[in-house]
Amino acid sequence: MGASFSALFIDQDGVSSSSPCLGDLPESCVASIIQHLDPPEICKLAKLNRAFSAASWADFVWESKLPPNYHIIVHKILGFVPQNLGKRDIYTRLCRPNTFDGGTKKVWLHKSTGGVCMSISSKGLQITGIDDRRYWNHIPTNESRFHSIAYLRQIWWFEVNGEVEFPFPVGTYSVFFRLQLGRAWGFGRGICDPEQVHGWDIKPVRFQLWTSGDKHSTWECSLSEAGKWFHYHVGDFNVENPSSSTKIKLSMSQIDCTHTKGGLCLDSVVICPSAFRERLEHKGFLKCTKPCCRMLHSI
Repeated sequence: MGASFSALFIDQDGVSSSSPCLGDLPESCVASIIQHLDPPEICKLAKLNRAFSAASWADFVWESKLPPNYHIIVHKILGFVPQNLGKRDIYTRLCRPNTFDGGTKKVWLHKSTGGVCMSISSKGLQITGIDDRRYWNHIPTNESRFHSIAYLRQIWWFEVNGEVEFPFPVGTYSVFFRLQLGRAWGFGRGICDPEQVHGWDIKPVRFQLWTSGDKHSTWECSLSEAGKWFHYHVGDFNVENPSSSTKIKLSMSQIDCTHTKGGLCLDSVVICPSAFRERLEHKGFLKCTKPCCRMLHSI
């Protein structure tokens, strides 16, 4: 886009004409144009000249990119709302992974769309038997945003529960468990040992989601394909009131005690706008996109 603008003021011999150039455009005019672009495009155009650079800092440009309830989100994450930051600074701050709730949760804005995404670490979930090293171990790894995952060696009663309350903006969101069959080894990305994987092909895992308004969904899905991280779809929820926090509860279980199961890595729970599901599916990271058994809704 920048090249197209510049071409308007360069003659056929490659010499700039004496006609008005981009630098002569009023800053307010430039700002009114670039506010319709995606944030990465705005930042690229800011390098063209001083007019575009100054316009890229206009508060009203970034106000339209921030979630409508960004004041509430910032206060939730930081505990206060900074008074000396411009809207671009706030957008930049929110695009970074912001840790809260004792380091067990991270929330950030998708840089291009401004969509709110969240990740809950395995240490922020209630895991049956997690304190008994005969069953579970915490493994440091660079394959997680939290640099640590929970590894299941073997257990009869497999159950993981979690909940979160957060002021999500209006929209539809999807919830996933990020899992891998096979042990991940330390800081060696892509190194996996599938030797202890067992029990997951006998009975499927049940995923459940409860959201505000007593809505409940449940279905079952088999875990498969060792050695690769997948996002297992738990369910979707809608947010209609961004002024109040939305509370969700989720679970993953396989409690048939006729057999043991093991060899599973649990990284985190991921919550993101449902539009991102297509990206995960395109990259081959998505599992359980359709219920294998019944789905229930109660209001």
